[in-house]
Amino acid sequence: MAGWSAQRGKAVLLPMANIDTDQLIPARFMSTPRAQGYGRFLLHDVRRTPGGELDPAFPLNTHPDACILITGRNFGSGSSREAAVYALVDAGVRVVVAPSFGDIFAGNAVNNGLLPALVTEADAELLSKALSTRAGQGVADLASRVLTIDGVSVPFQLDEVWRTKLLNGWDDIDLTRQHAPEIAAYRARLLAEPGRFPSRGMDRP
Repeated sequence: MAGWSAQRGKAVLLPMANIDTDQLIPARFMSTPRAQGYGRFLLHDVRRTPGGELDPAFPLNTHPDACILITGRNFGSGSSREAAVYALVDAGVRVVVAPSFGDIFAGNAVNNGLLPALVTEADAELLSKALSTRAGQGVADLASRVLTIDGVSVPFQLDEVWRTKLLNGWDDIDLTRQHAPEIAAYRARLLAEPGRFPSRGMDRP
């Protein structure tokens, strides 16, 4: 996974709260191999009419090339399925902006290079007004933790460890590997302690 410091591209408004992981990718599609891509399943049922046709008024149908999504509170709630993040990433989305996120979703997002940009309700409203009738151009800057949409700039919150992971393209395993020298030194100290690992009984690390 490649790291990034700023994401630039088209931004669209999805004025919905409580979008859960089953809406992001319905469970019936999760048996599909990831190699075939999950982008076509993103919000599969939400973006269609009752007759099953794509709704021409739905923002991601009108602007399928959007990479920044401005949406409502509690985005990614529900089950812990990582496939919800796969669907967003495979569809080209790199930034989701909301006043709150499902905790597990946010962690999965960062591990897959997707920024869950946390903003205040007031700032979410400012961005929503900027995009209320059209798509816009946006920049999400990890260095400054500032999101700018068509000249409207707001700060976003992001845990420092998550910021480090996104900048470097790391997941949790990669983050742990950065401490390999300290881990090796600790292991060597344990092995050197007299009587720590007697010949019978406890296995050596």
